[in-house]
Amino acid sequence: MKYLETRKYIIQGIFLVVGIVFATRLFYIQVVDSSYKQAAETNAIKPIIQYPFRGLIYDRNGKLLVQNTPVYDLMVVPKDVKNLDTLRLAELVKLPLEHVRERLKKARSFSYVQPSPFYQKLSTQEFAYIQNNLIDFPGFHINARTARGYPHQSLGHALGYIAEISPRQLEDSAYNGYRPGDYIGKAGIELEYEKYLMGQRGVKYKMVNVRGVEKGSFREGAFDTLAVAGENLVSTIDLDLQAYGEYLMDGAKGSIVAIEPATGEVLAYVSAPFYDPNLFTGKDYGKNYMELLQDSNKTMFNRPIMADQNPPGSVFKLTQALIALQEGVISPNTTFACNRSLVNCHNHPSPLNLYGAVQHSCNPWFYQAYRLLINQGKSKNTFTDTAIGLKEWREQVLSFGFGKQLGIDIPGEKKGIVASTDLYDRVYGKNRWKYSTIYSLSIGQGELGVTPLQMANFAAIIANRGYYITPHIIRSVGEEGKPLKEYREKHRTSVDSKNFDPIVEGMAEVVRAGTGRKANLAKVGIEVAGKTSTAQNPQGPDHAVFIAFAPKVNPKIAIAVYVEHGKWGGQSAAPIAGLMIEQYLTDTVTMKVQEKWVLSREYLNIRSK
Repeated sequence: MKYLETRKYIIQGIFLVVGIVFATRLFYIQVVDSSYKQAAETNAIKPIIQYPFRGLIYDRNGKLLVQNTPVYDLMVVPKDVKNLDTLRLAELVKLPLEHVRERLKKARSFSYVQPSPFYQKLSTQEFAYIQNNLIDFPGFHINARTARGYPHQSLGHALGYIAEISPRQLEDSAYNGYRPGDYIGKAGIELEYEKYLMGQRGVKYKMVNVRGVEKGSFREGAFDTLAVAGENLVSTIDLDLQAYGEYLMDGAKGSIVAIEPATGEVLAYVSAPFYDPNLFTGKDYGKNYMELLQDSNKTMFNRPIMADQNPPGSVFKLTQALIALQEGVISPNTTFACNRSLVNCHNHPSPLNLYGAVQHSCNPWFYQAYRLLINQGKSKNTFTDTAIGLKEWREQVLSFGFGKQLGIDIPGEKKGIVASTDLYDRVYGKNRWKYSTIYSLSIGQGELGVTPLQMANFAAIIANRGYYITPHIIRSVGEEGKPLKEYREKHRTSVDSKNFDPIVEGMAEVVRAGTGRKANLAKVGIEVAGKTSTAQNPQGPDHAVFIAFAPKVNPKIAIAVYVEHGKWGGQSAAPIAGLMIEQYLTDTVTMKVQEKWVLSREYLNIRSK
C-alpha cells in the first residue's frame, strides 16, 4: 500500500510540472511576447512558398540545354478574400468573368485556408500591372518562381517537359510533398530525373494587415527556411551534332541515334518530326501540346525508343552470322551459292563466303546459314528439332539487347519483338511448324521488331567486339558526379570477341565497295564499317536502315539511321550516317554532295525494286 501511495504522488507531481510549463508558456505568449498579439491584431501570418531553382541541364561540352526563367503566379487564399469585386478582378487579370468564378470555385474546393494558384505564368509586365492593384484584393498575392527555358530548338523528345502536377498525381502517395500548382517532370529527362532536379522548397513567413499589405517578416525570419536548388545534370548529348542531325532529318520521318561505344553515352537522339521544346513553355503550353498530340505526322511519338513494330531487315543478318559462328555451324570461309529458289535476292557475284555475304547481303546465303543454326540434328523429329534450335537461338539473340528494354534513362522505352516457340505454338499448334515456316527470320523479316535505339546499340556491340553499356543520356548527376550505377556496367553477349572480326571486315567492305558507299569517308581518312537494310512496310514504301561505327579500329561513334519510306538504306540512311560521323569526328562536313542529296529528298523518288 505504501508503494501505491508513493506512486500516486509521483504521477500527481508529473501533472503539476507539465501544467506549470504550459501555464508559463501561455503567459509568455499572451503577456510577454507581443509578436503574437501583433499577429492577432494585424490578422495574419502569411506563409510564402519559396520555390527552388530547378536543376540546370548541360550538354557534354558544357553548353546549356535547359535553363530557368522567372515567372509569377497569382495565388489566392479563399478565407482571406473579402468583399470581392469579381468583375473588377476579371478586368484586372483580363479573363472572362465565368473563368474567374470557376477558378475561385476550384480554389475553395482545394482548401479554404491554404493558398492555391489562381492565374499562373504571368509575364514580368503582367506581374507589375497586377501587383500595383492587389491592395484592393485581400486574399490574393503574387508568388515568384521559375519556369523552364531553352536557348536552342533541339532535343525535345529527350529533354521532355514540365507541367503542373495533376489532381490524380496529388492523390498518389508517390507524390507526397507536392502541392497544387507545383510543376513536375512529365516526360523525358525531366521526368526520369525529377527527384534530382526538383530541389527542396522553402518558406518565408510575412506579417500582413487586414488589407493584405505586407508589414515585414515574422520574428525577423526566425522560422523561415531557405529553398534548396535542384542538382544540375550533365548530358551525354553533343548539341552541335544533335542540331545537325535534326537539320538532315527536317521534313523526313524517322530516327537517328548515335552512341559512344566505349561508354554507352548517347551522342545524338533525333526523332523526326521533332519539335521546339520552347513550345512547352508559357501560357500557350496547353494549346501547343494538343496540336502536337493530334498532329497526323505523330510528332509526339518518340520514335527512337517506341517504334518497335518494324522488322530490322538485313541488319539482322549480322546477328545470325555471329550466333552461327559461335555455335560452330559456319566459319568465315563457309561458302554458299546464291540459290534464288530458296529466297529472292539481287544480282551479285556467287558463290560467296561470309565476308562476301555480308558485303552483298545475299539472302540465300543467310537462309542456308540460319538453317544450319536452327536444325542441328538435336532431335530426329524435324518439328522438335526446329523448336529446340529456335529456343536456343532466341536466348542468344536476347543477349544482344533485342526483345527487351535496354534501360535507357528516358521513360517509355518499348522492348521490340523476337520470335519464340510459344508464339509459333499459338499460331500453328505444337509440333506443327518447322524451318520452312520461320525462314524469313534468317533475313531479318517475319516475327521480329526492333527500335532504332536497339539497332544503334547493336552497332555499338559490334564496335566493342561483344559487349555494350546500357545507353544513357545523362553523364553525371551534379557537376562532379557520375552516371547512375546501372550505366557503368558492361553487358556481354553470348558470342566470343574473336567471332566479331569477320563481321567487322565484311561491314567495312559494305562501305568501301558495297551498298553503303554513300557513307564512305576514306577521303578524310576515316574507315567506316556499316550495314544497309530495307525494312518491309506493307502500308507503303519500305523503310531505309543503316547502322555503322567509326573508325573501324578504336571506334568513337556507333550510329543507326532509320528513314521511314526511305526505300533503300544505301540511298537515304547511309549518307545521313556518313555526314553525322564526319561532323562528330572532324567537327566539319566535306561531303557536300551527299548533304545536298539528303536535303533534296530525291531518294523518295527512286522507284522501288
